[in-house]
Formats: sequence, structure tokens, C-alpha cells
Amino acid sequence: MRAAATLAYDRVARALHWLNACLAAIVILLSFGISATPRHSEAREVLLTLHGSLGLVVLVTMLLWGGWRVRHRSPPLRPMLTRVEVLLAHATQAGIFLLLLLMPLTGYAALAAAGRPVSLFGVVALPTLLPHSDRVAQAALAMHLAGEFLVYALVALHVAAALTHGFIRRDGILERMLPGRTR
Repeated sequence: MRAAATLAYDRVARALHWLNACLAAIVILLSFGISATPRHSEAREVLLTLHGSLGLVVLVTMLLWGGWRVRHRSPPLRPMLTRVEVLLAHATQAGIFLLLLLMPLTGYAALAAAGRPVSLFGVVALPTLLPHSDRVAQAALAMHLAGEFLVYALVALHVAAALTHGFIRRDGILERMLPGRTR
């Protein structure tokens, strides 16, 4: 059953969604590279710098997106969705949004509290806003690593739902966020 046209998100919301999706994917791939690289190697330091820097870019784009979304509401969901589906969609999206804010912050906290320099692409040194504390560094790193698996789970659920709506149910939900759509 093909659904009637659904209102699409505006261009800015779609652009920020896909920019964040691409940046997050790159950050995740870099984390896999970090795990596979020997400790204290130059390659690992480069990967860590790129991972952290792109993580901070994700934080900034998430803040921009959040600010945009406050002033530009989402188009209404299709009336054919159940209340449970709407609740799950909102909960999953809120969880992803929150985690993509918290992951860069916990990564920064882990480095700063460990007394390690934090920079943006090795060019701009960021101020250390936390005192040196091994306990805080370890706690922040533990939260960062736990958040990693939560992000994987929520993104997998989000993508699975989008693909289900796009290719099985064909109800127009996926198309709302695709590039090139108009209202």
C-alpha cells in the first residue's frame, strides 16, 4: 500500500540530520581504528585526535540542530502510526540526540581530567575545564564506552524503523528525511 505524500522536514533539519549521521559514522569508524592500533603509537594519537575533534564537531552540529528544532517543529507523523510507534520513535530519537551530546562531553571529560591536552584537529588547543582527577577520568571514560553501545543499539533501531517504513510499509515516513524532498 503506497501512502499519500507526507510532509518532509525542512532543508536545514534534513541537512543537519545527514551531516550528523555521516560525522557519527566517521567517528565510529575512527574508534574501531583506535582499538586496532597499538597503544602509545603515533598512528593511535592521530586517530584519537581525529576522533575527538570530529566528536566535538558532532556536539556543535547537534547543538545547532537542537536550536533549529526548537524553532522549527517536526512535521506531523502519519495518522496511521499507533501511539506506541509514535512513543518509540520519539524515545529513540531523543535517546540518540542525548547520546550524541553526551558522547563528546564524556570524551572531553575523560581526556581533560586525565591531564591530556584536548585540541581541535591538533590546531586549536581547547581549555581544560576540569581539574586533574584519575577517578573522574576513569568514570568519564566508562560512561563514554557504555554510551558507545547505547548509540549502536539506538541507531540500529532508528535505521531499522526507517527502512521498515521505507521498503516494507511504504508509508512515506522515510521520505520525510530524504534529501531533495519538498514540503
